[in-house]
Amino acid sequence: MSVPIPPRGRGTASNPHNRFAPTRSQAEDDGWFQAETPPCRATEVRAERAKTVITRNQSPDVGFDRSVNPYRGCEHGCIYCFARPTHAYWDLSPGIDFETRLIAKTNLAERLEEQLSKPGYVPQPIALGINTDAYQPIEREQRLTRQALEILLRYRHPLHLITKSSLILRDLDLLQELAARNLVSVALSLTTLDDELKRIMEPRTASPGARLRTLRELRQAGVPVAALVAPIIPMINDMELERILEAARDAGASSAGYVLLRLPLEIAELFEEWLRAHFPERAEHVMSLIRQSRGGKHYDSRFGTRMRGEGAFADLLAQRFALARKRLGLERRDFVLDCSQFAPPGRQLALL
Repeated sequence: MSVPIPPRGRGTASNPHNRFAPTRSQAEDDGWFQAETPPCRATEVRAERAKTVITRNQSPDVGFDRSVNPYRGCEHGCIYCFARPTHAYWDLSPGIDFETRLIAKTNLAERLEEQLSKPGYVPQPIALGINTDAYQPIEREQRLTRQALEILLRYRHPLHLITKSSLILRDLDLLQELAARNLVSVALSLTTLDDELKRIMEPRTASPGARLRTLRELRQAGVPVAALVAPIIPMINDMELERILEAARDAGASSAGYVLLRLPLEIAELFEEWLRAHFPERAEHVMSLIRQSRGGKHYDSRFGTRMRGEGAFADLLAQRFALARKRLGLERRDFVLDCSQFAPPGRQLALL
């Protein structure tokens, strides 16, 4: 069976129907020859006027209860991205649409200030850019993440950032001010030290070397940084776990965490197609280990197991991580930020 190869710079060649589509179409060869026109893979950015920008979360598996995502979809094109299925809510495909048809919340600054200024608002750390990367390539022009940082600094509001991009260094001036007040932490996502694996698995992200340099520069600037080895994929990058943690420690990471590969909804089909295109000789073994770690299925969404998995492979992975973290002197990925400084501009004057 022929497996489509993703075009260079993209994570997938497929564009499966989203699960909410009422109808489906399928191309058929009618016998008339016609030279195929290569599909356009240019990035399209649409503007959205959001009603709210702070999303609430009740999952016990993550260390935050609210997040702000400036963008829908992500040009990084990571084949494993757990956010891909969310594109179906906009009548778009979790496949190539997710990495080429992006949505920017152009009124993010206005809505963020509006929500932070509400009288009953109680501050807790905001996770900025969790569903999709806040520093994906379109941030260079859109600058929505920088606008959010400016507001959070002005309001003295704590935040966590997770990114794969060295573009975060553009905002080092704001991050330094936030860090000086214990209002920010940054986690650099490190999946591999292999440039070629990075190219096919996360095509438009920063190189492994660039991420380590970014980690080092953030640490030197006084910004607390962690390494997040995510996702760990059986027989693809799990053998790099200890080396990634050591490289991160040497670059300045003081803590670390990891996540086992998650394949909810449409991601399972996309990931397996990618696997058979790039690693056909081990695809069956990889998928078998994934199923063994997910109760015989591609994915188990239960709280408490969805990030770590269960079974022999998952248990061994947890033991390896714990031993490496202890040997390298890395803490758990928990930064306690200060919520007591929160002060919406003008509110103090109103109390006089």
